[in-house]
This record gives sequence, structure tokens and C-alpha cells, in this order.
Amino acid sequence: MHRVPRRAWWIAVLPALVAAGCARAPAPRVYEEVSVEPRDIVVAVSASGVIQPVLTLSVKSKASGEIIAMPVQTGDEVQRGQLLARIDPRIPKNDLTQAQASLDVAKAQFENASAQLRRSESLYKSQSIAETDYEAAKLSFATARSAVVNAEANLQTAKDAMEDTQVRAPNAGTILSQEAVLGTVISSPTKDVGGGTVVLTMANLDTVQVQGLVDETDIGKVEPGMPVTITVDAYPNLPFTGNVLKIEPQAQVQQNVTMFPVLVNIFNRGHLLKPGMNAEVEVHVAERLQVLAVPSTALRTTSDMASAAQVLGLDPVQVQEDLQTRAAAADSTAVARAGAGAAGAAADSAAAGARPGARAGGTLRLPGGREIALPAGVSAAKAEAAMRKRRAGEALNAEEQALLRSVFAGAGGSAGGGTRGSRGVGAGGRGGAGGGGRSGRNAVFGGNYVVFVLRGGKPEAVAITTGVTDLDYTEVLSGLSSGDKVLILPSASLVQSQQAMRERFQRVTGGGGLPGMQQQQSGGGRAAGR
Repeated sequence: MHRVPRRAWWIAVLPALVAAGCARAPAPRVYEEVSVEPRDIVVAVSASGVIQPVLTLSVKSKASGEIIAMPVQTGDEVQRGQLLARIDPRIPKNDLTQAQASLDVAKAQFENASAQLRRSESLYKSQSIAETDYEAAKLSFATARSAVVNAEANLQTAKDAMEDTQVRAPNAGTILSQEAVLGTVISSPTKDVGGGTVVLTMANLDTVQVQGLVDETDIGKVEPGMPVTITVDAYPNLPFTGNVLKIEPQAQVQQNVTMFPVLVNIFNRGHLLKPGMNAEVEVHVAERLQVLAVPSTALRTTSDMASAAQVLGLDPVQVQEDLQTRAAAADSTAVARAGAGAAGAAADSAAAGARPGARAGGTLRLPGGREIALPAGVSAAKAEAAMRKRRAGEALNAEEQALLRSVFAGAGGSAGGGTRGSRGVGAGGRGGAGGGGRSGRNAVFGGNYVVFVLRGGKPEAVAITTGVTDLDYTEVLSGLSSGDKVLILPSASLVQSQQAMRERFQRVTGGGGLPGMQQQQSGGGRAAGR
């Protein structure tokens, strides 16, 4: 059998190995395709707190003495007027008997004084007694009458003291704690400002409260009346519902973090929630059901659009020009659409001009009193409607944005900005859709961004207007359709580091060969030379 020399075998196989090692694999994709689909987006602000009663009552006893009966215990639910405790009534009962006797004596003395006064009047008229005797009889009558009034008041006080020996519930509620027990002797100096001895505490648990601390970065999203979901460790699978009662004006600083207390009212079904339970609170700030949404990681602002374009191998300048071209075309279409009804609006304005106080049809009055001329074909009614929406912080559609841009461009202003305090800016800004004051919800949610969409097999930058976001997904108001493929890109620094690693690998392998192949080739050459 003829044996092939080892060196000849290497010479035959080496070119194929070099060709295989030098053949470059196709460049991996640096993006992930995600379809634009309808989703439910719920935005919630989380906080933690402790369950508390809305109102806690300290039930006091005005009577002093030994507690001889206490028919309730902690946890019992009581009704208004129900007996809670009974104090030894012997002393108040004796006082009541004495007061009744004093009243009887006072009444008898009053009757005697009345009879004496009548006799004195008769004798005085017949001049049988002196005037001083008559005056003395009248004084005795007045004194006796005063004694009756005083005795009646003392009797009523004694009756009240007797009633105070029975402590009754001032309102319906649940007994939370007992400060005194059966057999305790209490002293209640009711004449003091804080008179009375606390026997027990109670509260109505039909509705309870939670005071949660919300970070200052989220407090702008919370408003009174918003729905709230509450969960407690005792019932992890049983959420409770409530609403935001109010936001406290004074902040609290905890570990260098500024927080604002938010008071939440909770309907306590079955009195399952107990005071002192730790609760997790979720304030439902916004909710959108089955709206077009994209992953938040796909959004790009004008500041990072250039780096994203470079990752995709696109020219950033050309991408910016394409965006501006499409925006201008959309503006022209929107303005033409807005001016389609100009003839009808002009006829309406002409008819309205005949009425007293009618406004000229070719101008728009701003809130500060300034009037600006409207471009040709732009309806004053539509311009005013768009302005009202912007001042209210409502989202503007593409047609309204283009309309305001054309109006303010002719007046030397900017359609992206708003009045003082407005957060609305142009594309790529963080404000509302084309504008909006801080009072509107768009001051918190929404903005204009750029996403890269795969169209015709090639990535393309598209400007979009967004709504609410739950940080994972963001609502799309305009710019995309269901089924579009948006691209999720890695960070520019990650792509650059991967590219640098590939370049170093190519340098080490001698232009893309297999590791060690370059050394083997050079070694083989030296062997051949030998």
C-alpha cells in the first residue's frame, strides 16, 4: 500500500482549511423585531402603610367608683347606646335620694311662704301690719322660690350622675382595647378639662384608612379620587379596593428621600382588615385597554437617535432629513385637511359677522389678549379648538399639531411650546403631544419619540406620539399601525465593544482564520524551506 507523505498531505489540505477559516460568517443582527400589538397598560404608583381606623373614640366614664359590670370584650361589635360598663351606683343613688328630699322640703317651704305672703298682702291692705312686715313676707317668698329652683337643679344633677354610672357606646363600632377591667376602682374628676377616666377604645371599621408614603417623583401622577388596590399579608390573594382621599401638603424626608403622605380610604368588607396590618397600596394612575403599544426599550429621543442609526448602519444625517421630510409632508396634508372646510367656515363667519359681538374670521385671540392672523385656508374654529385642548393638557392629534405649527409659524412663534409652565416641546421632547400645560395629565404622560421600523426589509426611522407607559410598554397614539415591526437595539456602547472584540479577534487570527492557523502556516512554510 502506497503511503502518502505527511508533508504532502498538509500541502493538499491546508488551502481548504485556510479558505474555510477565512470565509466570514454573515454579520449577526444587532436588533430584535417586535410587533406592534394591542395591549392593556396599567400605570400604578406603589406605596406601603399601616391600616388605621378613620376615627378612634376613647370612651370615658364620668362616674367614680368600682366597675361592677363590663359585658363587652375586645373585638366585640356594639351598637349605638349599648351598655359597655356599669359603675357602682350606691353613692350616686344616695345623692339622688337626698336631692329628692331637699326638693320636697323646698316645695313645702315655698307653699308656706306663698300662704304667708297672701296673708301679709291682706293685712297690709287693711293697714293691720307695717310695710316692713309686708316686705319681709315678700322676701321669704322669693327665697323659698329660689330654694325650689336650686333643689330641682340638684335633683337633675343627681339623676345625671346616676345615669353616668352606666357607660354606653356613643357610636356603632368595634371594641379595640380595654383600659379598665371588672373590679377596677376609677376616679373621674369631671370638673377638669380632661375629666373622665378612659374605660375602653372603639372605632367603626366599616371604612379604614392607609397613609402611604409616595416618592416625590411619582406624586405628580396621583390625584384625589383615583382608584386604589390594597393587599395585606394576611390575605395575599384577596385585594381590597379604595380611593385616594387626599395628598398631604407637607413632605416627609426618610433616608434622604422626599416622600409625600397619601391618605387612602378603604371599604373594609367583613371587617377583615384590622388596625395595625401592613398594607401594600397601588394607586391606579392610568389604565388603557387594548391600545397599540411598543416596548419602551424601542423608543429613541433626538439625543440618542444618531447612535441608534449608526448601530443599524444608517447615516444619522440622512435619517434626520428623512424625518423632517415626512413631518413636512404630514403637516401639508394636515393643513390642507384643516382648510378643506374653510369655505363653509368663511360663510359661517360672514353670517356671524352680522351679529353683534361676532369675532373676525381671520384672526385668533390668544389668552394674553394678543391677536394673530391665521394662514389662508385655516379655520378659526379649529384653531381655537386646538388651542383649548393644548391649554387643557389634552393630547393633540397629528392634524391639530400641524395646524398649530402653521398658525404659530406665521406669527413668529412655536407650535411645540405652550404658555408659561408648559412642558410641550417638539419631536423627541418629554412633554405632551405637541404641547400642554402642567395642569393636564399629558404633563406627566406622553411625548414624542422616534422608533426604528423594519419596512421592506430595511430599518426606517419613524416619529411617533406616545401616551401612558408602565415602563415595560408604551401606548402609541400616532405614527404606527398594528403589525408594524419595531426594532429593539442594544446600547451603542455594547455594539462598539462587540465590534472592537471582533476586530481584535481578526487581528489575532490573521484576517479571520482559525485560531492557531496562522502559526501553523508559518511553521509549515519554514518546514518547507528546510
